[in-house]
Amino acid sequence: MTHRTALCVRVASPIAAALLLAHGAAHAVQDCEINGVAVNPANGATTAGKSGLMRCRDRDSRELVREQQIQSGTFQGVVRQYDKGKLSKEYSVNAAGNMHGPAREFAPNGKVLREASYDDGHETGLVRSFYPSGQLRRATYFADSAGERAFAEFTERGQLSALRCGDKPVLAPVADDAKLCGFGGSPSRVELFDNKGILRSRVSYLSGKRVRSEDFYDNGKPAAQDELVGNQRTERRFSSEGIKRREVVSLLTERGAIRQRDQEFSERGTLVREQRWNSAGDPVTDESFYLNGQPRSKAVYGVDGGSRLIEVTEYYDNGQRAAVGRYVATDRFRQAPVGTHQRFNEKGTLIAESVYDENGRITRERAWDINGKLERDDQVFEDGSRKAFTSQ
Repeated sequence: MTHRTALCVRVASPIAAALLLAHGAAHAVQDCEINGVAVNPANGATTAGKSGLMRCRDRDSRELVREQQIQSGTFQGVVRQYDKGKLSKEYSVNAAGNMHGPAREFAPNGKVLREASYDDGHETGLVRSFYPSGQLRRATYFADSAGERAFAEFTERGQLSALRCGDKPVLAPVADDAKLCGFGGSPSRVELFDNKGILRSRVSYLSGKRVRSEDFYDNGKPAAQDELVGNQRTERRFSSEGIKRREVVSLLTERGAIRQRDQEFSERGTLVREQRWNSAGDPVTDESFYLNGQPRSKAVYGVDGGSRLIEVTEYYDNGQRAAVGRYVATDRFRQAPVGTHQRFNEKGTLIAESVYDENGRITRERAWDINGKLERDDQVFEDGSRKAFTSQ
């Protein structure tokens, strides 16, 4: 981003000039002079051809508000801004009015709050910010016009609170990112804390890339884990009691992450659902489970003649089949039943059967009693009417 000071260019508009001179004291009137001669920075005629350090004071309090260097009528060189008479900012601008060279910001107690370097308006190299106490708050590395490449943030206690690694060590001497970011050939182990000194995360980096992270609740129990091994990424989420509630495994490719397995767990930690996909991202199975560990349902995906088929089996909590049937996926969200669908009682005895055509329309229904005796066998028509089935 290009930074311009308020007094870097000549302004013809009196309204704009008033806004420029109002920095640090809203709507305050300022009196400016160069070498003892009064000037109006909003009126180029008063500064034309002049060189020296322009000083501007608040008309009422007579406190110094700004100092700015001018060279042959052009605002170029050092700029100092004051707040209640105390230096708050110091930087330089080039002939184009862009910040160029070292820049600093100060707290009312005179402590440095920020140190940076600019190249024609762009922050470059190592930029540091500090707490009013003088403790380092953040170190950021900017690579030319490419923007922020790496940073390290610290609590006021001096503990590391956040880290972003670059493709090589760039934060020394304020942070040893060669070690923190794992550029020594083995994964690093980094601990991140909050302002109260509580451990919030453990992170590992290898050659600047994050390979593992673990976040924590206030009670110290794990909240989330993210691990990278080769091209496989595993993400886990936990309850505040430390019980795993979800785990997702993805395959990392040039096209992005392709989910391979997604597991959901109950509050007790038992598996309640598991979905699987192949390496292309197509679904393979979708299973659910009762809290007693018995299967609840299972969907198996396949392809037949270009159509995507799903074979679904439902279960009672005693492990016996409750129903079986096949479906055709007509689109991403809709499934049409096809073929013969059957239901069973808890002892595994067939009690009902429905037959669907290739368009998902029911054509026949049969039902049996608990002894296996056929009770009903109906032919079903398009309008929903039916009659007893007779073989042709």
